[in-house]
Amino acid sequence: MSQAPDLTRHQSLVFNALSREAGPASAYTLLDHLRSDGLRAPQQIYRALDKLLEYGLVHRLESLNSFVICAHPHDHKHGMIAFAICDTCGHVDEFSDTAIEKRLKGWSNDHAFTLNRAAIEMHGTCGNCEAG
Repeated sequence: MSQAPDLTRHQSLVFNALSREAGPASAYTLLDHLRSDGLRAPQQIYRALDKLLEYGLVHRLESLNSFVICAHPHDHKHGMIAFAICDTCGHVDEFSDTAIEKRLKGWSNDHAFTLNRAAIEMHGTCGNCEAG
């Protein structure tokens, strides 16, 4: 396991605010929560998020234009990551699957495509919402 990076004040504020969110949060939602801490501009949030993404501490959900805390910050050796996103309650489960990763790498090799990383976002209804 690698050592956690030293975060700047803004990075720590953004990380902690995102940690408190019940689900994915947009940069503007985070900005609203952090105005009282002195963060006033969207660019401050985006800069912090960019670094947190680089460190592997957060993920960007492209389909929602929002961010979530990484559920596995210690394990970023996998090239594929997937998210199951509940469209009812907003809950996000993060997982990796070696079978899917193997298929993607196989396709990449067959088509002379160099795969660096892959993210899959599945939308549906979680078990809790389905039962309710």
